[in-house]
Amino acid sequence: MSTPDARALMSFFMEVDRLKGVERRNWLADGSRRENTAEHSWHLGIAAMIMTPLAMEPVDVGKAVCMALVHDIVEIDAGDTFAYDTSELADTKRARELEAADRLFGLLPPALGEHFRALWDEYEAGDTAEARYVMAVDRLAPMLLNMAEGGSAWREYGITRSRVIARNGVHVQPVLPEMWEMALAQLDRATAEGRIPAE
Repeated sequence: MSTPDARALMSFFMEVDRLKGVERRNWLADGSRRENTAEHSWHLGIAAMIMTPLAMEPVDVGKAVCMALVHDIVEIDAGDTFAYDTSELADTKRARELEAADRLFGLLPPALGEHFRALWDEYEAGDTAEARYVMAVDRLAPMLLNMAEGGSAWREYGITRSRVIARNGVHVQPVLPEMWEMALAQLDRATAEGRIPAE
């Protein structure tokens, strides 16, 4: 006979499978299709594992990877809000995500649910080395994919080089300056080649 904890874990495991169906605006690097949020979270977890040697402050890599994997689970209920969205949808994002966090992390046994929620809250607050690091990687990843693919999503939504820098530089540059310089050089090439407007 299964225990309440086993049933809760199975329920959560099956529920998070829905993250595979949440489509994001950016494309895969090969341009074959749009990325889904589960793929983004996995890719972010890998990035969190490998980029710590470049971080400007010490980071607990295990905690950072867990945070990377947990931080977008709320999109199962809240959906993905495009990073550059200025509509009413962006205005309600926080409320939708808080409600989603309550429901989704509430599916877990209490101690584990509280742990996942604490990781999510820590990421959202951005006040720790791990949160700053994961946020930097989270901003860097879509930039790199957009530039590799050719910038289709940016062109589709009229995103300019200056908006990309304004949104991402403040998070990436202080935490991963070497990666930021490389990304900025790629962005400059994309701008020079006409794949993204400067202003």
